[in-house]
Amino acid sequence: MSSSYLPATTDSIAWALEAKTPSEAISILYRVLQNPSSAPDAVRIKEQAITNLSDLLRQENQAEELKSLLAQLRPFFALIPKAKTAKIVRGIIDDVAKIPGTSDLQISLCKEVVQWTRAEKRTFLRQRVEAKLAGLLMENKEYSEALNLLSGLIKEVRRLDDKLLLVDIDLLESKLHFSLRNLPKAKASLTAARTAANAIYVPPAQQGNIDLQSGILHAEEKDYKTAYSYFFEAFEAFNALEDPRAVFSLKYMLLCKIMVSQADDVAGIISSKAGLQYVGPELDAMKAVADAHAKRSLKLFEIALRDFKAQLGEDPIVHRHLSSLYDTLLEQNLCRLIEPFSRVEIAHIAELIELPVDHVEKKLSQMILDKKFAGTLDQGAGCLVIFDDPKTDAIYPTTLETISNIGKVVDSLYVRSAKIMA
Repeated sequence: MSSSYLPATTDSIAWALEAKTPSEAISILYRVLQNPSSAPDAVRIKEQAITNLSDLLRQENQAEELKSLLAQLRPFFALIPKAKTAKIVRGIIDDVAKIPGTSDLQISLCKEVVQWTRAEKRTFLRQRVEAKLAGLLMENKEYSEALNLLSGLIKEVRRLDDKLLLVDIDLLESKLHFSLRNLPKAKASLTAARTAANAIYVPPAQQGNIDLQSGILHAEEKDYKTAYSYFFEAFEAFNALEDPRAVFSLKYMLLCKIMVSQADDVAGIISSKAGLQYVGPELDAMKAVADAHAKRSLKLFEIALRDFKAQLGEDPIVHRHLSSLYDTLLEQNLCRLIEPFSRVEIAHIAELIELPVDHVEKKLSQMILDKKFAGTLDQGAGCLVIFDDPKTDAIYPTTLETISNIGKVVDSLYVRSAKIMA
């Protein structure tokens, strides 16, 4: 990079655009930024140079260069309005976020910016960068630090009554509590986000986020029909914006259909006009699960989980619900298989259900403890012994009922005799 600066003019910007290689264009734009002029036209050209430079560095995956650029621009920020500074800073942070594998760098960058904004007393920018930092910490599974950061930030933003930022923070807090498996607090934070959102205009993408989180929380409570409605609203919002999150909303819609035993509807939703736009591994995974559920086949279910591990096993929301569905399917199949027997080898059941013997034995023992059926495991012989359901003797409840009736008669006679004696 040359040490001599270039004039901050449109010609310099055009020269950078015409450069043969990205590195040459980056060098030219750096030289434009080194121009000491603080004239209004020069400042405007520098702003354009910053935008172009951050785009080029993002395309070249130079995350460290973006971080150092932000530090170099601090003297320039004194020359421009605070709103423009906030736009540039947030833009560079977003550009770093678009480079894969930079989560740690993003966290350190946000912490540096927060320190700088505190020193410069730029409250508006600091609050937004802190909200971004809390989201990054949550993604990095640093939950306690994220929660501490949010708790202070929420109080501050509520005092300022910045509704739009409050919606973002409340929604983030809801996601954080959900990650910590604290469902009541997650619901409370989501309700607070909805209350704040009702008072202002919320961008469609943010409304889609709120609906998506609402669907996730309802699904966690096994209210899959309501969850489906919220996922559908989120899907429509993201689909209209061509947001990549649309495919996840659609995936969760299909999950809800499977969980309410309407797996036959899955193929219809995928083949609809909206569904065909998102055909890919995510929807193929849900279709495989739906087919396995429709056929009540645990073998097909396990094949689907193995073949689509990234789409099913690594998505915590889908994985949690499919684990519950798998357990239910396994119990139903085992109860159906052992019904004709009073004593049966565990190996025979494992052969019929096409699962490992130790897996079947473990599940049977769990079902016996949960009183799903009466029986015992004879591990010496490798057999399951099923007991007949004990029939309750009708004499005991009848006797209790008779004694209760006699008690009522005696009480009635006592009341009458008391009246006669009086």
